[in-house]
Amino acid sequence: MSRQRPRTLAVLTEWAAERYGGAPALRFRSRGGGGGGGGEGGGRGWTDVGYTALRESVRAVGCGLLALGVRPDDRVAILAETRPEWTRAYFGALAAGAVIVPVYPTAGEEELVWVLADSAASVVICEDAAQAERVTAVRAKLPELRHVVLMEEGEGAGAPREGGDAIVQGVRDEGTFGQDARGGGPAVRDGGVGGAFAQGPAVPGVGEGAFGQGPRGDGAAARGVAGGDAFSSGSRDTTVLVLDALPDPAPVEELLARAASRTPEDLCSLVYTSGTTGPPKGCRLTHANLAVVDDASAALLGSEEGDVLYLYLPLAHVFAQLAQQSSLVQGRTLCYFGGSVRDVIAELPEVRPTHLPSVPRLFEKVHAGVLSAAESRGPEARARFDAAVRTGLEVAELRARGAEPGGALLTAWREADENLFAPVRAAFGGRLRVAITGAAPIAPRAMEFLRACGIPVFEGYGMTESSGVITISHPGGLRPGTVGRPVDCCEVRIAEDGEVLARGPGIFAGYHGAPEATAGVLDPDGWLHTGDVGAFDGDGFLKITGRKKDLVITSGGKNLAPAPVEFALQQSRWISRAIMIGDRRPYPVALLTLDAEEIAAWAEREGLAPLSRPAGHPAVRMLCQEAVDVANAQLSGPARIRAFAIIDGDFTVADGSLTPTLKVRRAVISERYASEIDALYSHGSIRSDK
Repeated sequence: MSRQRPRTLAVLTEWAAERYGGAPALRFRSRGGGGGGGGEGGGRGWTDVGYTALRESVRAVGCGLLALGVRPDDRVAILAETRPEWTRAYFGALAAGAVIVPVYPTAGEEELVWVLADSAASVVICEDAAQAERVTAVRAKLPELRHVVLMEEGEGAGAPREGGDAIVQGVRDEGTFGQDARGGGPAVRDGGVGGAFAQGPAVPGVGEGAFGQGPRGDGAAARGVAGGDAFSSGSRDTTVLVLDALPDPAPVEELLARAASRTPEDLCSLVYTSGTTGPPKGCRLTHANLAVVDDASAALLGSEEGDVLYLYLPLAHVFAQLAQQSSLVQGRTLCYFGGSVRDVIAELPEVRPTHLPSVPRLFEKVHAGVLSAAESRGPEARARFDAAVRTGLEVAELRARGAEPGGALLTAWREADENLFAPVRAAFGGRLRVAITGAAPIAPRAMEFLRACGIPVFEGYGMTESSGVITISHPGGLRPGTVGRPVDCCEVRIAEDGEVLARGPGIFAGYHGAPEATAGVLDPDGWLHTGDVGAFDGDGFLKITGRKKDLVITSGGKNLAPAPVEFALQQSRWISRAIMIGDRRPYPVALLTLDAEEIAAWAEREGLAPLSRPAGHPAVRMLCQEAVDVANAQLSGPARIRAFAIIDGDFTVADGSLTPTLKVRRAVISERYASEIDALYSHGSIRSDK
């Protein structure tokens, strides 16, 4: 697609200000009721920053970085959660000619040191004093680091971050978009959205009325949005520099000249992928790489005046960076979540987004919450829920073919829409046109439910090495169970062994300082070897079926892909994660972790006392056994799970079983639970005490 866009991201805010002027570019939570908004959450409203004001604030950051001695292609790292200062730092550093190094704020010390040292970062921009202290504590290991800069803690910073990446279970570097078969939609855990999403009341307007007692209302009304058009300028006592108070800023003319000198072929970002083995590798992404995938995606997803994109995903990940870029190029309002993932659902009806990039778990939890509310009212309410979904899907199919329902079907749909569908749409703000899910496959039942409600969810597939996009579903190109068709800028083929290969201008320029690793994924003809196994259907839609390196070969010589098995198990609302074991073993078994919120809600409905160790409860074990039986019915004989163990707690980054981007470290888990696994082959199903 040919469309107007800036030559590079270094001049994006200059380019956008000329076109969109005072239109709202950024929206974020205000403090102390400031900004004039009427939103909930301790009286805090919302504040807007226009495109002109964004340009001025980016210039201030860029001029300050020039004064610190930032040179073309210097590495500037950003260590922060998703917030407006991240965006200012990003574009300010790019305008200064720097290369961005995003760092996950959840990264441990070893990864933090590796990324900053390997990239030779000269400046690190930190979210708060705690993150700055982490950097200064290891500064002796970072010989290239010259400056640590603290993000301003003024009104524009919003509330303290709570939960961080906890919601983003499954956002993995190798799989930017969903259905990449890397373990399937895992549960949201510590400090996250599980509790907020799990119960019926978490979905505004979807309560008693949704299941036969009359509508509860029209959902939460949209709140007022303030027109404030400037960033605040606070400061704090700190031993490091402050983003809005960098000393002796350079003249703006110098910054504009530096930004204009950048070319599309220049390096834009070093995005580090946290592998399950070995240190992270820095993907070299150019300005042209990111531009071409943005253009290809925009051609499919569309844009209208007044669009708002709500962002809670970590900007350290290329998926969120693409969302940020797309919003500003197309003149949308980029709205940041208020800082706590517990409030995401509550904020959606206030913000009323038109675009929502997400991981599957948000959509799955909404579905689970409404389903749980129906079940709590008895079998008849559950039957009404199921009938409503069937009606909604039938109408959705008709409308996809350009027809409209009539007669009894229309009457049934109107009743379902009043009591169920409209309140669910209101819970998402009532304007949502494009919901994009990424990082893991989404549960088909959740996708069907949302489609019945009038909220189509589009899946895609990509990886950091492809600048985030290889295929994508879109309006007019949606086929459930697939990840869409290849975007125009990407050529895709399937190798003889089933591996998905991709080639095009969006493919990365290689790994930083790792030519052997680059040669391992980029062949001489320019094909990126994704490591995923997949196939096209007759209409060109791609389905991902597994991961080459995860292939399990049983002692009987059966080749089994864990991903479809684990995904089938994780369709159960009771199971958070499922790990299939079976390499060089006679048959596959599984380690399961529980969805704590779903189990707690079930226990309450059953009249049970709170379970201190649900993994050890016989009734919980029966729930898991039923889930295994359902999954096995979908699987071929050799892939069926013969025994399982339930693990207390969940796999975490802190215990080393997950990478900072939430990929499963299978070798770590297999070693840690070796005795439980051995017992499964000796004694059948057991419960783990670990």
